[in-house]
Amino acid sequence: MVYNNKTQLGVEREDGQHILVLEEAFRKIFPSVDCPADMLEAIHHGDAFLKNADKVLEQAKAMPDENFWVKPAMVKRCAPIAKTPKNIMCVGKNYAAHAIELGSDADIPDHPLIFTKPHTSIAGHGQPISLQRDVSEQVDYEGEVAVVIGRQGAKIKREEAWDYVFGITLLNDLTARDLQSRHKQFFLGKGLDGFSPIGPVIATNVNEAVIAEQRLMTKVNGEVRQSAPLTDMIFDIPDLIHIISRGMTLEPGDIIATGTPSGVGKGMSPPQYLRPGDDVSIHMPLIGTLENKMSE
Repeated sequence: MVYNNKTQLGVEREDGQHILVLEEAFRKIFPSVDCPADMLEAIHHGDAFLKNADKVLEQAKAMPDENFWVKPAMVKRCAPIAKTPKNIMCVGKNYAAHAIELGSDADIPDHPLIFTKPHTSIAGHGQPISLQRDVSEQVDYEGEVAVVIGRQGAKIKREEAWDYVFGITLLNDLTARDLQSRHKQFFLGKGLDGFSPIGPVIATNVNEAVIAEQRLMTKVNGEVRQSAPLTDMIFDIPDLIHIISRGMTLEPGDIIATGTPSGVGKGMSPPQYLRPGDDVSIHMPLIGTLENKMSE
């Protein structure tokens, strides 16, 4: 987030009405401990950072009038991670109903379909997103849960996968369907500037039981377009971490977008692509709402 013209870390309280400015709280409560400058540095500190942040948060709750508590309107949200160590890794057709709406039963994959998006596609919550009208007329939304890797690892066992997760967030895998079709691959159609809004926060302390209780919902101008439990994934989070890491090292700060449910604009009859002025919101109770307005 940006507060007092400085990009820094914040912790949102459960009520959503207050944000803890972490550096200010560290300075007041734990002056001997340095607060990480950004999320990537915090992730590299791993459990040590999370434990210190938890201690600061608990003590700060007893000091509600201190100036390290601010209202959400006083900060500008940024993408939690502005530049990933490698391209954002994305999973295609990971919900059976979505694979069918864009094709048929034959399109349900036997193995994860992996593609990537460049870091220049990253945008933050609340940031206007250009539909890039000079290169596309068929931009679509895809609400997804994204996994943030917390530890370096390769050949990660499925049963140990959650040990490598820092947290989860939301991602809108915006897609220029016409470019995707024209170029016969995903990179250009999905990698345009701003086509990966991420946020609004990273939820830590997640595991399989927590995920099993969550439902993902996408709205366009207040109309529900996508709604599905995360248990509908064909390949769940431990599967994806295990499969991707078999021959590729995952690094702290890597992001894996886990796929989108059915209900995308291309799958509607007739297709309904995004237009300037459209508001797209993606919600999951554990994380909150990622919302962006589309522009020319």
